[in-house]
Amino acid sequence: MDDYVKIAILDNEVEAQLLDSLLDEASIPHMMHSYHDAAYDGMFQLQMGWGCVIAPVQRRAEILDLLADLRARSETPDETDTTPEITP
Repeated sequence: MDDYVKIAILDNEVEAQLLDSLLDEASIPHMMHSYHDAAYDGMFQLQMGWGCVIAPVQRRAEILDLLADLRARSETPDETDTTPEITP
């Protein structure tokens, strides 16, 4: 674990869980580290993000690509959503 480094800050727990699953599927060794601290009731997460992904520096590019794809997919509206939009 000598060459493990912080790769990226994660925005929330859902993003962390999805990235964790993608990294497991790709057999990329990693650890998810939450910034939650019970003593401060999660205050650090409001300021610093949910946490981070820690992995071998050699896998940085792969992980960042997966995270970018994940974030892009979450910003794209779901075409199967039939909920009508409300316009003012």
